[in-house]
Amino acid sequence: MYDWANSAYQTTIVAAVFPIYFNNVASAGIDPNITSSRFAWAKAIAILLTAIIAPVLGALADARPLKKPMLAWFIGVGVATTAAMFWIREGDWPLAMTLSIASNVAVAGSIVFYESLLPHIAAPDEVDRVSTAGYAMGYVGGGLLLAFNLAMIQKPDLFGIPDTGTAVRLSFVSVAVWWLLFSIPIFRDVPEPRPAKERKNHSLGAALGDSGRQLVQTFHELRKFKHAMLFLIAFFIYNDGIQTMIAMAALYGTQLHIPSSALITALLITQFVGIPFSFLFGMVAGRIGARAGVFIGLTVYLGITVFAYWLQYAWQFYMLAIAVGVVQGGTQALSRSIFASMVPRTKSTEFFAFFSVFERYASLLGPALFAAMGAYGYGREAILTLVVFFAVGMILLARVDIAAGQRAARDADAA
Repeated sequence: MYDWANSAYQTTIVAAVFPIYFNNVASAGIDPNITSSRFAWAKAIAILLTAIIAPVLGALADARPLKKPMLAWFIGVGVATTAAMFWIREGDWPLAMTLSIASNVAVAGSIVFYESLLPHIAAPDEVDRVSTAGYAMGYVGGGLLLAFNLAMIQKPDLFGIPDTGTAVRLSFVSVAVWWLLFSIPIFRDVPEPRPAKERKNHSLGAALGDSGRQLVQTFHELRKFKHAMLFLIAFFIYNDGIQTMIAMAALYGTQLHIPSSALITALLITQFVGIPFSFLFGMVAGRIGARAGVFIGLTVYLGITVFAYWLQYAWQFYMLAIAVGVVQGGTQALSRSIFASMVPRTKSTEFFAFFSVFERYASLLGPALFAAMGAYGYGREAILTLVVFFAVGMILLARVDIAAGQRAARDADAA
């Protein structure tokens, strides 16, 4: 159910409404290349902060029963900062960047602890099904709220809202409310897993100190699970391409003068196309293997990237949106389940802390390349840089021995 809750943030804030609002309102009158650069910097800073704090907190939660309390804390921060986006007005790009960074860190932190629960609630042979089902639920939830927000933005008078600008800002508030309300089931229905080595009467400061030391040890631990680590590197690279496509699609379309309503509608199409195909990818993985399913998804992404270079019209954007919807959820869900199958349950949180950063917030190099190339007048050509991310990621993925990684995880849990 938490995929349903946080996907509202992913659709309205990350992918659809907020990027357009940042470009057209918060950065009104500013050169589009500068706007893209600032947007990319906000993403990069959020990634850096998450990369610093999430593994430390993950190690802490593996030592103490703190998965659900930490999840609650990050949800609270994310809900508050997202709701505060209502106050962003014309020219308020510093406030927009600040709230974007804070809310991005919060949602990423929450996903660390949410995903760390997966190995504790799903049997090894159920991980693919549970993971893909979660993504499908996310598509439904995020898509429904985005559809509501699109209607509210296009017809504000039907909702008793004075103007479109107010409707857009209320859409940010709707994300906060949705995120909060639909997070309740995970706290009600999922028990707190017992840590493998809980230390009673251990102060928080001491636990944080231990967690910092554990972070260093995690790198050494990952070296023992060489196939999990190699997969993580491959995932980091190809998911940078995926996340860059998601993060920059609306800005890319806006700068090609595609109407905002068409952009939001296309991204809404992506959500609903993704629902059946998330389940389909789970079934495909059962027949041909999760890695083969990921290869199919990345091959489609390569085609999307090349086609996007020639993009001119709104109907072409719709076609790309459908193609992305076919592969997006399944590719990411199967990637998550591959990693979960190679992770020892006793170290699930600290390992998933790294994976979570790479999963939805790996887009560091991609937007930076977009910003740099846009500054030199090569905005359209920047899309082709994503080919490198997908191709290199596929090459590294081909070298991962998933069966060997799974055996290593089982041996570690049995030790």
